[in-house]
Parts: sequence; C-alpha cells; structure tokens
Amino acid sequence: HCLAVRAVCQREIDCDRGNGYSWKITLLRNYWKSKVKQEWLSGKYSHIPSQFSLPEKSMYPMDVDTWGEILEAELER
Repeated sequence: HCLAVRAVCQREIDCDRGNGYSWKITLLRNYWKSKVKQEWLSGKYSHIPSQFSLPEKSMYPMDVDTWGEILEAELER
C-alpha cells in the first residue's frame, strides 16, 4: 500500500517521512489523498457539467502544489 500511495503522492510521503512520521502514520495521512489525487490526475473530473456533479469523495484537503499538479494535468489534456 505504501508504494502505491507513494506513486501518486511522492512529495507528500517524502515530506512526512522527513518529518519523522512512521510508515504507518504516513500511510494513514496520505491514503485517501492519493485516491482522490489519482482520480483528478487521471481526468475523471475533466468534463463535469457543474460542481453538483462531483461525487462527495472527490475533494480532500490538498496543498497548493498538489492542486498545481492537477491543473497542469488538466491543461495538458
């Protein structure tokens, strides 16, 4: 699970590990973020008609760098 989460959230995982979090805490802190981030990066929400069409679990607190990655992926599509 850690490797799958790190594949999507490498910067976040490296930061948590650098701050001394255990692998277990790091996984718990980043698991749902990686799921939501992967959906956004894959383009799942690229063509939604309105914010009301987004599923409830499509949002997760993410930092500005993560949203920047998502925006870059959208601009490349």
